[in-house]
Amino acid sequence: MSNKSENSYYLAETYFRQGEYQKAEQLFKELYNKSPFNTTYLNRLISCYQETNQFLNAENLITSKLKKDPRQTFLYVLLGYNFEKQQLSELAKVNYDKAINSLEKNAAFGGIIGRFFKDYNKLDYAISAYEITMSKNENANYNFQIAQIYGEKGEFKKMFESYVNLVDKNDSYLNLIQRYASRYITDDAESETNVLFRKTLLKKAISNPKKEWNILLSWLFAQQKEYGKAFNQEKALYQREESDLTEIFSLGKLAFDNEDLDAAKKCFDFINEKSTLIEEKVDANLYLAKIAVALKNPETEAFFKSLFVEFGKNAQTINIQTEYADFLTFSKNEPEKAKLVLEEALTYANSKFDKARIKLKLGDVLVYTGKFNKALIYFSQIQTQLKGNRLAQEARFKVAQTSYFKGDFTWAKAQLKVLKSSTTQLIANDAVDLYLKIIDNEPVDSIPSGLKQFAKAELLAYQNKDEEALQELEGLFFPTNQNKKDFFAGAKPGEVIYDDALFLQAKLYVKQEKYLNAIASLDKIIAADNQGFLTDDVYFMMAEIYKNNLLDIEKAKEYYQKIIFEHPSSIYLVDARKKYRKLRGDNI
Repeated sequence: MSNKSENSYYLAETYFRQGEYQKAEQLFKELYNKSPFNTTYLNRLISCYQETNQFLNAENLITSKLKKDPRQTFLYVLLGYNFEKQQLSELAKVNYDKAINSLEKNAAFGGIIGRFFKDYNKLDYAISAYEITMSKNENANYNFQIAQIYGEKGEFKKMFESYVNLVDKNDSYLNLIQRYASRYITDDAESETNVLFRKTLLKKAISNPKKEWNILLSWLFAQQKEYGKAFNQEKALYQREESDLTEIFSLGKLAFDNEDLDAAKKCFDFINEKSTLIEEKVDANLYLAKIAVALKNPETEAFFKSLFVEFGKNAQTINIQTEYADFLTFSKNEPEKAKLVLEEALTYANSKFDKARIKLKLGDVLVYTGKFNKALIYFSQIQTQLKGNRLAQEARFKVAQTSYFKGDFTWAKAQLKVLKSSTTQLIANDAVDLYLKIIDNEPVDSIPSGLKQFAKAELLAYQNKDEEALQELEGLFFPTNQNKKDFFAGAKPGEVIYDDALFLQAKLYVKQEKYLNAIASLDKIIAADNQGFLTDDVYFMMAEIYKNNLLDIEKAKEYYQKIIFEHPSSIYLVDARKKYRKLRGDNI
């Protein structure tokens, strides 16, 4: 296409899309006269005629082309649609059938005929055109187009069968099919489309075993957050070919991030057992250590020490050393010992990124011990040295969080404003949450609002000083400093800080295994406002406590139901539905 023709086409297309059909008609007519074999120009010119009720002109144009070359049977589709636009349905059907029947003798125009039928929303005709063409030409493959049409028709079983057949013929389509199937797959394993896709894959796996079915099943189970099932598929793939362990590592990390520690442990144990690469074993054992910490395994410290015996303390094990320091600080309350571990780790660090990660953890330890200014120095160094990097953004958030703990809300807000547009979604979300917490609760006209006390309670919780944190929260509800200059009247129902304080109180009670106390705090939030911003969080937390700790199945079902029916846009909806069904006894 020459530049002049290209410019004319874009201008004609612009006119057409804007509904200026007469202007578009003139340009498409010129383009078509120069290139009479271009079906795009022909189709658009006919559409211009039809949009301006020039049906006879359209008919004459099509029939004249058919007389010149009867082999161009795709023109019957255009002619049929021209009759349909005039509500002459019988004539339309006659011509549509001519187009379809022509494929029995000559399937050369099958692809074009199928595409025209699809464009005109004659979906059953389109499917017939593609299927006949494939039956006549073994090299033709229109399963992808057929699958898309079934999707448009809402016939998902046939859609998935077509997608799977496409992969069966040519496994290079695997990633493409995964991408298109993802439009219909949710994280709800019991949704209609998820069930149909799973059944289609399992049926194919029985009739024609191929690794591609394991790959797709693993992907499907991961989407449904059924990481144990996904691991079984990945394990089968590995045993079939003994390929690399990258996918199993990715799955293990995904399971860990989604708090399925059992599935994560299976993945990393498998890597540790099968891998012959020191790097892979170190990375797997790092996550096994994180899992041990999360599960409060009494042998955790011994496990860390065994890793240092096996792999040594060096540049390769810096992340394990950093995780060990975190464990010493936040699980063992041994921050001074943790500082020594981190200072030693700094001597092994070869890159500025490793140094930044260690300094971030050093800053955390310093905040834990109340040495805020020293911590801020470390965080600021990282911001300066790694501008634009994710670690710099993380350091900025820690500056904001530390400033918040100190009661310097102005500086905290300044940092959080920058982070709200962070490219790292998790940091952006945390930044927004903290920013809203400050602006919703900060003092107005120098009148104390309780935010300083609440920030102090959060700091104490961060430092694992749970009883002191609870006392600080109690002071929010029943202040005793009435004679002091910074008198705060106390958090009242209806205030944001009232809900925030009760929710933190409930979390601390859960940590102390005082589950009835936690329920009482959560009940107060609902009693004050059952449509508040924390309501779905509260309902989900109550359901989890009743299910996992108080073993009251009926109560758990009640609160899962509240999320399902009263909060359909909640982030907990899928989990609530899945857990409710399981408690109800559904076969999932």
